[in-house]
Amino acid sequence: MIELLKALVLGIVQGLTEFLPVSSSGHLELAKWIMQDDSLAAESMLMTVTLHAATALATLVVFRKDVLEIISDLFKFKWNDGTKFSALIILSMVPAAVVGVLFDDLLEALFDKQIVLVACMLILTGLLLFLADRARNTNKDVGFKDAVIIGLAQAVAILPGISRSGATISTSVLLGIDREKSARFSFLMVVPLILGKMAKDLLDGDFSGTVSIPELSIGFIAAFLTGIAACVWMIKLVKKAELKWFAYYCFAVAAIVLLIKAVG
Repeated sequence: MIELLKALVLGIVQGLTEFLPVSSSGHLELAKWIMQDDSLAAESMLMTVTLHAATALATLVVFRKDVLEIISDLFKFKWNDGTKFSALIILSMVPAAVVGVLFDDLLEALFDKQIVLVACMLILTGLLLFLADRARNTNKDVGFKDAVIIGLAQAVAILPGISRSGATISTSVLLGIDREKSARFSFLMVVPLILGKMAKDLLDGDFSGTVSIPELSIGFIAAFLTGIAACVWMIKLVKKAELKWFAYYCFAVAAIVLLIKAVG
């Protein structure tokens, strides 16, 4: 029963933090520090792959009309809106892919209870969200130059404490891109990266741990349903310019961590 409850919690956390701008990696590092427990970093690779699959599917479900239109355009084998959007997505993936390959060892070192770094990056995330809320909304589409800059923001968001969705959506809005289009591009651009990460985990991962089918099922369903709800909610918040509440949350968590660290 405890393992099933744990799978449920993991699924909910994955579904929420994949879409809400609060940094799942940062919160994981804080959880490890608070509990003085490294077990969270060694969760079953099979469960990790399962939860990532759930959030990827949730994204595809929310944007199913967009995805179907893109696929339809691609099969026309000519330059159109779908092929352009696909090219923009591929272009935006390059910075994160390069950073992940070239700086893999350095990045691993950063994910070792570096809570001061996490706190500072949460402050940066909060600032981005706060600035994005104050940006003027337009009807501008994502361009090729924009895709590169948003991709760079996604690469920087590999650092613990910087929210991927927060960084990419905020960067898009600050570039003058329409808020709804910013959220759409941000969430769709991560699907190929999630699938790539899943493939890498499947090829390189250690699946020696024991995770039951019921655990995987509960985790998947929880992440999938929570992910859909979080994704839809996030789109509404972006359109209404209400990201500041997440900014305040990031500031508060960072302040508490830095205070505890200073006193301790």
